Amino acid sequence: MAPSVVFVCAMMLSFRVLGAFAASAVAFSVAASAEPVTVDGLGPSAYTAPGVFPTSVYKHYYNSPTATSAQPQPVISDPVSHKVYPLELTDPSTLPKNDTHDPHILPPKASSGQILESAFAQILSIASSPSFGTNNCARCQAALQVGKFLAMAAPEEGPAFAVRVCEHFNFNKDCATQYGIYQLGSVITQVIANADVGGLDGQMICSHFLSGLCPAPTATPLNLTNWFAKPKPNPLPAAKKPSGKRIKVLHLSDMHLDPRYTNGAEANCTSGLCCRENVFNAQSPNETVFPAPRYGAYLCDSPISLVVSALKSIPVLTGTERTGFDFTLYTGDLVSHDSENQLSRDYVLYTETLMYDLLKRMLNTGPVYAALGNHDSYNQAQDAPHSLGGQLASQFSWNYDHVASLWEHEGWLPQSAVEQARSHYAAYMVKRTDGLRVITLNTDLWYSANYFNYINMTNPDVSGMLRFVTDQLQAAEDAGDSVWILGHVLTGWDGTNPLQNPTNLFYQIVDRFAPHVIKAIFFGHTHEDELMIYYANNGTNISAQTAQAAGWIGPSLTPLTNLNSGFRVYEVDSSTFEILDAHTWKSDVNSFSALDGQTAFGPTYEYEYSTREAYGGSITGWGPNDPLNATWWHLVTEAMEQDSSLVTTFNTYQGKSSVRSPPCTGDCIAAKICYIRSGSVSLAKQNCITGFGSVQ
Repeated sequence: MAPSVVFVCAMMLSFRVLGAFAASAVAFSVAASAEPVTVDGLGPSAYTAPGVFPTSVYKHYYNSPTATSAQPQPVISDPVSHKVYPLELTDPSTLPKNDTHDPHILPPKASSGQILESAFAQILSIASSPSFGTNNCARCQAALQVGKFLAMAAPEEGPAFAVRVCEHFNFNKDCATQYGIYQLGSVITQVIANADVGGLDGQMICSHFLSGLCPAPTATPLNLTNWFAKPKPNPLPAAKKPSGKRIKVLHLSDMHLDPRYTNGAEANCTSGLCCRENVFNAQSPNETVFPAPRYGAYLCDSPISLVVSALKSIPVLTGTERTGFDFTLYTGDLVSHDSENQLSRDYVLYTETLMYDLLKRMLNTGPVYAALGNHDSYNQAQDAPHSLGGQLASQFSWNYDHVASLWEHEGWLPQSAVEQARSHYAAYMVKRTDGLRVITLNTDLWYSANYFNYINMTNPDVSGMLRFVTDQLQAAEDAGDSVWILGHVLTGWDGTNPLQNPTNLFYQIVDRFAPHVIKAIFFGHTHEDELMIYYANNGTNISAQTAQAAGWIGPSLTPLTNLNSGFRVYEVDSSTFEILDAHTWKSDVNSFSALDGQTAFGPTYEYEYSTREAYGGSITGWGPNDPLNATWWHLVTEAMEQDSSLVTTFNTYQGKSSVRSPPCTGDCIAAKICYIRSGSVSLAKQNCITGFGSVQ
């Protein structure tokens, strides 16, 4: 370019810059300025922008762009979407709290099958994760959290999940027949969905059902504030005077009828319930080792031939053929020990119908007061608290309605008790005209095998059953009546069957109302002849002076397992309702094979012992008409401490003189005495040597 052209261009540019500066001087209060260029090829080293917003930047504004009180809000039009963005989007006075217009993308909803696969994968990850170290309890509860999510999000997959976890970790030898949808799978799904698996519920589930992955928690401290309407009377009301008249009360328990019993089937099977078509001895799978006798065997439940023989024998042996009993106690378990996959509602209903009918027709007795056992339900041992709500709360009402109607049909209960049984887990109170009240309990609601008891375990009375018995006892105290309580699962002994929290509360209830209201307590379940003593002040001072009540655990009619068949009759004062003696009969199951091949003779039931005669010789100062109460039984335990032969006698009678009962020696002696003195789980665990509770 020619030098003249360059010069002309430079001059023109200078005039334009000067013109711009002149215009700026008019518009701005402070003139912009530029420093001399200090670096070759660059502009000035500093620049001061105009103080007024250049309105020409945008065509339109929502506010005055030259105002200094707020930032300019230009109107923006999107050339792509042709959308004009509103002032509300950027208006500083209306800041949004949530963007409710734009899409917020979530993953697609997983199918039930995908949730199952993911949950199982998470279980495997938790099992192998090093972050838990050796803390298997925390690992187990973390896994339960996964199970809880699945149980709530995809409950239909709960049983399949339970089976897969069981199989992977080998929790059971036949997971599908125990935890499938037709067995316990639905129950487990309900429980995990409702339990606090990260708290006490989860700890107890991991401790009891999952191979002890959590240590057994200690009992939750009881808060008895406002539990009792009135304090225990002090002094106690004057005791009723004995009438001198004795009444007879029959105690039957654990008959366990097996309508599928098969004569000649394997009676010495390796697993499962023997004397069935589908069992065998692993050492001789193709040939029967011990054919099932017609009247029963040690590894089998009761065939109907044994049940009928016993019921025919009872009136003759007890001298009640013409008079009948004043009443009968049945402390639960009518149904056989089938595995879950062989049980059904109809099987339970059939057994209840048949057995109560037999008791009515064959005993010539007064009313039968019956409690449900853990096998008198389907699923076995399961009963749900009403607090679950909805259809879950009433899922076992089919059974309560049925037994209540049967008891009504047989004429054993007044209408008020029938209605209670229907609405209160088949438990009820009967107010007899002789001054005795009988209160029955559904002890599945404190049984450790009932999965539903692992929901809200910090509450010792989720079901309301113990509230019911407390209120009934208060009413009896107010009326001056005596009470007998009967259930199935015992509260203590060696502490292996019930749960701590509810049995601790029951123990306090007994302390409050014994000995002036509660005269006796009765259980079954163990199939063995046992006894427990309840003491004052939670057993902190165990002595004859603090003994409050006795819990009689009745012998079973079924021989299962390795026991003889038996029953008991109490002699009771008709005014005080104290037990004056207890007579027990037994039949030698070892002799039953000899009865096959002929029909002239059935099984023989023979007198085994009188409780007073067996143990009373060691008790001084106790007259023939003084009661066999808690004080007497404590004195018996003191005599046992001095003379171990009494424990040997107790051990023999515990198995109904079975030839298969092991002897009791060494630590067993002290253990048995301790079990007798333990009316709750906590006392047994705190005080007693373990491992000697059963003679089976």
